Parts: sequence; structure tokens; C-alpha cells
Amino acid sequence: MRAPVNIFQCLADEFKPMSQIMTSASFDVFGSLVPVSPVILSVPHAGRDYPDLSGLVRHPIDRLRALEDRHVDRVAETAIATGIGAIISRMPRLWIDLNRAESDLDPAMVTGQHGGGAPSTARMRGGLGLIPRRLGELGDIWRGGMAQDDVGRRIDGHYRPYHAALSAMLSRAHDRFGVAMLVDLHSMPPLVGPDKPVIVLGDRFEATCAPRLSAVAATVFAGGGYDVGMNDPYAGGHIVSRHADRSRNIHALQVEVDRSLYLDDAFDRTGAGLPALQAVIAQLVDTLAAILTSPMQIAAE
Repeated sequence: MRAPVNIFQCLADEFKPMSQIMTSASFDVFGSLVPVSPVILSVPHAGRDYPDLSGLVRHPIDRLRALEDRHVDRVAETAIATGIGAIISRMPRLWIDLNRAESDLDPAMVTGQHGGGAPSTARMRGGLGLIPRRLGELGDIWRGGMAQDDVGRRIDGHYRPYHAALSAMLSRAHDRFGVAMLVDLHSMPPLVGPDKPVIVLGDRFEATCAPRLSAVAATVFAGGGYDVGMNDPYAGGHIVSRHADRSRNIHALQVEVDRSLYLDDAFDRTGAGLPALQAVIAQLVDTLAAILTSPMQIAAE
């Protein structure tokens, strides 16, 4: 993948990590100052630049990598090579989950004056809130509670800058084209059961994306030979909910791809299916951009 182009140079100080444990930029931005497409790609869960977690976690990092959308950033490479805007997190989901609301933090994880209390949402109870607490059969991730200031550094140093950058990218695209669309790319474990889809599109049941655009995305994937599902079991998370604004013609669609489509049998390295999926993602971006910039583009509702 080519070197990232930082289109937010004027805001460089704002985007510098505040925590000393993060010694480099925590995300990469691709594209140009003048957007070439109304479509923006986001890859929030593929980060694998782990800070030094010595003494902080209960398990080796290799076992905690199950939280990653393993190498799904590679799936976006062909599309990014066309020059479209894209933002890819370097920081792992383990550190902080960009696809959760700030309020989705298990208070029991935070020590001190603002800590304590029981988790109030299903996500928190499952241990997958703003900062993941538990992972499957491994159980608890962290050795102890976190100080409020430590949580704040994760939010100020990575979470808020990522969302601010993504918002700015969508605004620039909207300013140029009068319309913008976010494609938020994730990967999922294979779904269990007969006739399960390998691609799941999520638009929060039409709340974040015009149905016509979601249908076009489904058609592109189906044309590539992939079975497609809609909003089940993944209807879209915080990122699409936060950044969509259909009243202003800003659409957002979450795309979950089965990891078996592009990884090896161990779900560790990229596999033989990667080029085909890369091509379909590039086709998806091109097709959506053509529709969005046509005279018959999606009208604001």
C-alpha cells in the first residue's frame, strides 16, 4: 500500500497522540485535499500497532489478536489505490474501540471517583464496550482497573481525533459533490448454520443509508459471487450511526466480510481469496460513486 497522504496537515497538532505510549500517528489518512469521490472508506478495527502493555494485560498479545478484524485493511488496498479518501486505524481495538460511543464504557473498569457501578448495556455486560474488558474463552483482558486519566488519554489521543478526521473527510466530500457516503469496512468470523451470508451489510434498518444505495451494494457483492445478508446479525455500529445524516445526503453503510474469504485457513495471514475481494470492494466504491454523482443521485429525505 502506498504511503498515506495526510490531508489534515493544518490540524496536525490536534491529531498528535497525547499519550506518551503512542509514539506515532494512530491512524493513516489516504486521498487528496480535493476529494476525487463522494465515497469515503473507514477501517477502524484492523489496527495492529500495539503499545507496550507489559503488566497491564493477563494474556499474550498473540492471543488477544482475536479482537482484530485481521488484515481487513488489505481488502481496501485496490480501492484506495484509485485515490479515494480512506482512514485506517493503526491502534488496535484492544486499546479503544472506535465503533462504540464514548458513553459505552463499563464503569467498573475505571478506578477512582468516577469508577464503579454495574454495566448498563448489553455490550458492556458482554465485555465489548468502549474499552474491551473480556474476550471469549480467555475471560478478563486487563489485570486491574484503569485511572480516569488513562481512559481520557485513549479517548483524546486516538478516539476523538479519528472521528474528527473522518467527519472532516465526509464534509469535504459533501462540500464538493453535494452528497457523501461512508463505507465502514469490518470483518467477521464465519457465521454458523446453513445458507449463512459471507457479506453482511448494515444500515441500521435504513436509518443511515438510502435503501437504493444499500441495494446497489448488495448487487455488487452478489455479482462477485458472494452471498449477502442485510442487518442480521450486524445492523451497523456507532460509526455509521454517528456519521450518517440522510437529511443532508450523507449516507453510511457498514460492510462485514467473512474472514475466510481473504485469510488463510488459520485466519492469520492473507489467503488466495484476497485479490477477488479487493476487486469487488473497488467495484463497490466505483459503482456507488457513479450513482452518487449522476444527475439522478439520491435525493435528501
